Amino acid sequence: MALSLNRIVLYVKDIEAVVAFYERHFDFKAHREEGDRIVELIDPSGGTSLMLHLAAKGQKTGQSTVKLVFDVADVETFAASSAKHGLEFGALHSADGYVFANARDPSDNPISISSRAFRKSDNTVG
Repeated sequence: MALSLNRIVLYVKDIEAVVAFYERHFDFKAHREEGDRIVELIDPSGGTSLMLHLAAKGQKTGQSTVKLVFDVADVETFAASSAKHGLEFGALHSADGYVFANARDPSDNPISISSRAFRKSDNTVG
């Protein structure tokens, strides 16, 4: 049986702020079903969906061992464009043939933009 990772649940304090954040900066589209307490954010490229669930009162947000990484061919341009819309990424970092930068969403979940998926590999299998 083939399995694939299709959804990630994010526990958030303000669902509407997080919906607006991912719609504005990453083009996700909110999908709501009547009676469902979860809002699903659909990736327009067909990738993994984000399921937003209201965090419990005692649940701490932004303290996870998970970081959402978005593939971006040109990290510097994307970061500059995002800043114009209110999303500030930290310093650009270079690592093993790619560039990445970090930020946080409105619930303090760590996110990153990375060109790793677009790097050229010198390793060939033959």
